[in-house]
Amino acid sequence: MREDISAACRAVLDEPEPIAKVKAARRAARDWRAGRLAHGFAAPMPDRPARTGRPPLLPPSRMPKRGKAGSERARIAMLHALAHIEYVAIDLAFDLAGRFGAHFPPRFVDEWIQVGAEEAMHFALLERRLNAYGARYGDLPAHDGLWEAAEETAADPLARLAIVPMVLEARGLDVTPSLISRFEAAGDMRSGRILRRIAEDEVGHVAAGVDWFRFSCAERRIDCVQTWQSLVRRHFRGIVKPPFNDSARDRAGLTKDMMAGVAALSDLPHTPLCRVRGGNS
Repeated sequence: MREDISAACRAVLDEPEPIAKVKAARRAARDWRAGRLAHGFAAPMPDRPARTGRPPLLPPSRMPKRGKAGSERARIAMLHALAHIEYVAIDLAFDLAGRFGAHFPPRFVDEWIQVGAEEAMHFALLERRLNAYGARYGDLPAHDGLWEAAEETAADPLARLAIVPMVLEARGLDVTPSLISRFEAAGDMRSGRILRRIAEDEVGHVAAGVDWFRFSCAERRIDCVQTWQSLVRRHFRGIVKPPFNDSARDRAGLTKDMMAGVAALSDLPHTPLCRVRGGNS
C-alpha cells in the first residue's frame, strides 16, 4: 500500500535540521511526481514544525540592526534573513498541501509540492552563499512571523491563501528589487543573480495563491474582493506600505490596489483583486 502525500508532508515538517529538511522536501516532490505517493490525508500536520533552536527566534522588535548599508556584515544579515524566510517557506508549502489538500483537486497538491521543492532550492542557494561569506544559517537570530501567520490560519484554507501567499509572500515581490540593487552596488553580483532567480520563482508562488483563492471563492459562490478584505481584517495584523512592484504583482494576478494595507481596506474600490492566469478557475 502506498504511503499518502500527507505522511510525506509531515516528514518534511518534522525534520528540524535544515539540510535534511531540504532533502526531505526534494524526496517528497520526486515521489509525488513519480506516483509513489497516494492522494490521501490520513497524517495530521503538526501545530509547529520541528526546530533545532538555531537560529534563536526573537520578537521583531528585538531583532538586531543589520549594520551599515553595503557592509559585509549587512550583506550577511540580509542573506541570513532571506534564508530564514525560505526555510520557513518550505514548511509553509508542505503544510498547505498536507493540511488542506483534501479540500481541493489533486492539482492543488501538484502545485504546492512544486512550490515547496523550489523553496528548498532557494534555501540551499542562500545557505551556500552564506557559507561563501564564512557564515551559515543559524548564526544570527530570526523572527517567527511567517509561522505565526500559519498558526493564525490553520483552520481555514481560504484564510491561509489570503494571508500567506497573497499578503506576506507578495511583499517579497516589492522588496526584492531594492535588495538586488544593494548587493550589486556592493559588487556582489553572485548574490544578485541568486535573488533574481528567487524573485522570478516567487511570482509563480504568489500566483498559485491567487489562483487557488479565486478557485475556492468561486466554489463557495462568494465575492473575491469582499472575502479577501474580511480575511485580512480578521487574520492580518499590520499594514503593508507602498511602494509596490506593480509589474510583478500584475504577473502574479494581483491588482495594485490589493495591498493598500489593513488601515485603508475600507477605502479600497470594489474592483477585481485578481486576474486569473488560467487553468484553476
